[in-house]
Amino acid sequence: MRKTAAKLLAAVAIATSVATVATGTAVADPSTLPTLPLAQDIVGVGSDTTQAVLNQFSTDYNAFLGAGSTLPRLYSWDATGSATIQTKVGATTPFNRPNGSGAGIASLTSVSKTTVDFARSSRGPKNSVPGGAPGDPLSDLFVAFAKDAVSYATKTTGSNAPINLSKADLVKIYNCDVTTWRGLNPADLTLPTTTIKAYLPQASSGTRSFFLQALGLANAGACVTVNPTVQENQGTDPILNDADAIVPYSVAHYIGQVYNGHGAGTDQAGNLTIRSIDGIAPVAADNTLSLSFSNSVFGRVVYNVVRDTEWAATDTQGTALRAIFGSNGWVCKNATAIADIKSYGFRTLPVGACGSTTRATS
Repeated sequence: MRKTAAKLLAAVAIATSVATVATGTAVADPSTLPTLPLAQDIVGVGSDTTQAVLNQFSTDYNAFLGAGSTLPRLYSWDATGSATIQTKVGATTPFNRPNGSGAGIASLTSVSKTTVDFARSSRGPKNSVPGGAPGDPLSDLFVAFAKDAVSYATKTTGSNAPINLSKADLVKIYNCDVTTWRGLNPADLTLPTTTIKAYLPQASSGTRSFFLQALGLANAGACVTVNPTVQENQGTDPILNDADAIVPYSVAHYIGQVYNGHGAGTDQAGNLTIRSIDGIAPVAADNTLSLSFSNSVFGRVVYNVVRDTEWAATDTQGTALRAIFGSNGWVCKNATAIADIKSYGFRTLPVGACGSTTRATS
C-alpha cells in the first residue's frame, strides 16, 4: 500500500500525463462535514473571490486521488458562514472564520499547519510602508495559479452611472474629489446631479486592496461607504440595488456567476452588471475574461499563500502542497484543473508562471 501511495504522489507531482477523472459537484466548506478533514489534509481559508474555484479544486483533486488513497486531500473553508470554525482534526478550536485575503493570510501567522495550510488570496504580497502599515510576513510565499481582473459594477438598468468610466473618473469617485455624477463632467447635462454612492468591501478584502492599489490610492476618501454587509462579488446585497451605487467586482467571479452557472444563494450578481473602464470591456464577446482588460492595470494574478518552511518541507504535507499547487502540480498541469480555472471565469497563466512563487520584500 505504501509503495502504491508513493507512486500516486509522484504521479500527482508530475501531473502532465495523468488521466482526467470525472468531476463531482463543488462543495461549500469541506465535503467531509460533520466529520472534520484529517490532520494531514491540506486545508485553506481566505478570499471570497477564489473560494468557488478552490471548492471545485477540492472536489476534483480528491476524486483524482481516488477513494482508497491515503494521501493528504484538499479542502477549503468559505469566507462566510458560521462565525467560528474548526478546520481539521487537532486544529485550534474554535477560531474566527477568516473572511477575505487579508484575514486568510493573517491566519497563517496566528495558527500553525495543524489548523491552516494555505490562504486563498486575490491580491499579491503587500510590502511594509516605512513609518506606516506593516506588510505581509516575509516567511509567506504567494503561489500563483490564475489571472483575474477587477472592474466596477452598477445596476443593470436604471443606474445613474455611465456604462464606461475612465481610471481618472474612478480615482475622483473613490478619492471623493467628485461626489455627484454631474461632477465628473459638469458640461454634460445628461449626467444626473444625484450623489454617488461608492462602496467598498470589508477591510480584509483582497479585491478592495487591489482595486485601491490599481487606482493609486492608499485609502478611500471619507465619502466612500465601507459596509460590513457588502460581501465582495455579491450583487444580491439590497444596498447595491440603487441607481447611484457603484462597487468594485471581480470579473472572473462575475463570469462564473452569470455565464457559467456557478452562482447560488447570495453568491450571485443579482441586479448588477460589470462595466467598462477606459473603453475596454472586461468581458469578451465569448463571455470570457477579456485579454486586453486582464493585461491592463486592472488585471491581477490570484494566489494560494503558504508558509515557506512548509512549502520546502519533505514531509507528507509539504510534498502534498507542491503536488497540488506547484508548477508541475495538479492545479497547473491537470486538464480538469485547467478546465475548472476557465469555468470559474479566470484565465490560465503561461507555463512557468502558474506555480511560481513571490513574497513581500520588506
